[in-house]
Amino acid sequence: MAFDLKGSLEHADDEAFILIKAAPRASETHGETVCIAAIDHNGCWVRLYPVSFRQLEDAQKFRRWDRIRYRWRKPVASADRRVESRRVDQGSIEIIGRLREKDRHAFINRSAVTSLRAELQAGRSLALLNCEVIEFWSERQNQNEMERQHNVYRIMRQQGDFLSQANLIPREVCPYVFKYRYRDDDGEHTGTCQDWETEATFLRRRSEFCSEQKALEWMVEKFGVEFPREGMALAMGTHRYRADQWLINGILRVNKNPQLSFL
Repeated sequence: MAFDLKGSLEHADDEAFILIKAAPRASETHGETVCIAAIDHNGCWVRLYPVSFRQLEDAQKFRRWDRIRYRWRKPVASADRRVESRRVDQGSIEIIGRLREKDRHAFINRSAVTSLRAELQAGRSLALLNCEVIEFWSERQNQNEMERQHNVYRIMRQQGDFLSQANLIPREVCPYVFKYRYRDDDGEHTGTCQDWETEATFLRRRSEFCSEQKALEWMVEKFGVEFPREGMALAMGTHRYRADQWLINGILRVNKNPQLSFL
């Protein structure tokens, strides 16, 4: 069933499978909140926010691939006009199942596209992009951004998170940002990878190798050579205030055999 509440304050019920978590953002009203990308039972992307894990009950703290039931309404149009955006009544969140591993590849492939321009023209702001990865590299973060992220991670570690079981919340701020240059049907693009797990992977490898340089070299080989060779896709979303700017919200590695796993 599809809903079009056109900014009304009325709530509707729906279900969706959780796929992507963007980086946390500070909110004076809601505390530390995150934006969730999910796919509903009709195969349509939805953007769920604001979700504050500080305020969720333990039984509500969903993980990737969990199927949840929730109540939502469209955000005020002046605040967010993106069609997939849903303002969640987080007290209504209920975990009702989990997508079986053998079904995940086909489930994701139904949503994959090869042109961000076509998605934008169709009025969509979330997409899973099958593309050619041309280059992957790192750039050192500036000090102000590192201090901001440090405060966010500290609070998130205190409140818990649906990825915490895998120790994916960094113990420290990653000193680098990671970028992709990629090509879809419309041409070449460059974007920063905002996937939380990518930064966490670098920090783990730096600790393992006891060398920042070796960790960076490993990241380039893994994310820039191996994953593109074996098959991968980029989870994309447009900027809230700049509708024509696509951001890399997450990375999926799509195997050539019928399996799919998150990086």
